[in-house]
Amino acid sequence: MPKIVVLDGYTLNPLPAAESSPDHPSWHALATLGDLTIHERSTPADIPARIADAEIVLTNKAPLSRETISSLPHLKYIGVMATGTNIVDLKAASEHGIVVTNVPGYSTMSVAQHVFALILELCSQVGPLDREVKSGRWQACPDFCFTVAPLHELDGKTLGIVGLGAIGQAVARIGVAFGMKIIATARSPKQVDFPVDWVSTEDLLRRADVVSLHCPLTPETHHLINAKTLAGMKPSALLINTGRGPLVEEQAVAAALEAGQLGGYGGDVLLAEPPVHGSPLISAPRSVLTPHVAWASVEARQRLMDALVGNVKAFLSGIPSNVVNSPVRS
Repeated sequence: MPKIVVLDGYTLNPLPAAESSPDHPSWHALATLGDLTIHERSTPADIPARIADAEIVLTNKAPLSRETISSLPHLKYIGVMATGTNIVDLKAASEHGIVVTNVPGYSTMSVAQHVFALILELCSQVGPLDREVKSGRWQACPDFCFTVAPLHELDGKTLGIVGLGAIGQAVARIGVAFGMKIIATARSPKQVDFPVDWVSTEDLLRRADVVSLHCPLTPETHHLINAKTLAGMKPSALLINTGRGPLVEEQAVAAALEAGQLGGYGGDVLLAEPPVHGSPLISAPRSVLTPHVAWASVEARQRLMDALVGNVKAFLSGIPSNVVNSPVRS
């Protein structure tokens, strides 16, 4: 049986206590496919020794560099336990005939739902109001209700989506259900099953009441949101980033929030994760931040595990699926 090593299984299933929990997908199906070893976490220094004799390596965020790949004569397959593949040197893997796969689409609805969790938190102030009620403020209030900030409804507002791929489209459909008007920009406009006005990025930022970022991180989109582009947005606009941290210039967004030039910010990603040196967004007013968990619903993680097992089975059958590189055949 092939030797299979999982380098960082903690986000999918933090063994051993979670193995019997219904909230964590089981590794059992993967264990039937080979001699399985699971590490919760692996530092870069740990990796070479842990996978020295592995034929199949599965990783989420543990990096596989050219140097590491070149030192592994037994390695035949790398399965990325996510959609993004930047943690693997794909060129090096291809040169060594190693197949690399990913898992696309498993978290689409979870991320779309999280986008609106952030939007609704900024519009309805549920978290701050809950904290005030539990602190005793309602009990001490002379009136039947109170607010901590203005509350806003979404009906009739304009939702601007930057990048109308699968997640962007799911967000748009939820927006339509809330009565929002959809405008969007993408590298290649496409046919969709909801009304949308295709606009330039500049026009989108100018018109949108809510801007949600769903574009890939490229040299062109790095710091797409910066001091200049923020100046073109409505001062009341909400900005949502569940894509990649570097899509926004954090200091510029924090400054806009401090100056009242941006209505609010909701983010699930930061420039550095974890933000060991902090981030200006953490202390900025009207900001709501979550720790890169939009993808991590129970249902999405089960789909990820199922697809992961399916990818390994397909590779072992000789017909790999979800391949993201072009391995040189020996």
